[in-house]
Amino acid sequence: MPKLDKRLKAVAESIRCKVHADIGSDHGHLLKALLKSGRIEHGIAIENKKRPLENSRTTLAGLSADVRFADGLAGLCEREADGLSICGMGGESIAQILDAFPDRVPSNILLQPNRRPELVRQWGLRSGHHLVDERLLLGRWPYSIMRFVRSEGDEDPVYMELDQEAALLFGPHNLRRRDAPFIARLRLESRYLLNLDRLAEDSSVRLHAIQRVLSDHT
Repeated sequence: MPKLDKRLKAVAESIRCKVHADIGSDHGHLLKALLKSGRIEHGIAIENKKRPLENSRTTLAGLSADVRFADGLAGLCEREADGLSICGMGGESIAQILDAFPDRVPSNILLQPNRRPELVRQWGLRSGHHLVDERLLLGRWPYSIMRFVRSEGDEDPVYMELDQEAALLFGPHNLRRRDAPFIARLRLESRYLLNLDRLAEDSSVRLHAIQRVLSDHT
């Protein structure tokens, strides 16, 4: 897909719907790639900063796309889109955007937090959206790419029989797969945390969760 880095290519590969909204569209390249590849029929770019808004307008000119100046889901009507993506923000910001207008959240959601992915997973649990797939993309930073689907009140089965705290921190699908890059990443973080002179409370929680996961792996 043209003009997409490895991270956004992985996001695009998980999207296929009729009308897709991208919040924080920035340059608009994700929607352009989705439209050009036929993965979506119409795109809605939503941006709350003027320079990225103009970038998206330039990128998406002549394509089947709307470019809107709005704050998050305030720029989307209920049931207007059947797909949604939010990429490159912190988990706190993503959860706040989704919580602000829960009735406007489509049934299919692709989220890529840059930090604190556990807050996005917590949003899924409390909002009734199942985490149906997750990929950990290792680059300069570990990027979690999560796909959620709205459910009708059932508890998310992917968390069943797992260490709940560890599953929220590191991803239930990752814990079930336990592939080599994921385990290697946990070992690297464990060594880093163990070498610190003092641990903040949240770092201590992460370290103990990592140790439990690695203990189960051996």
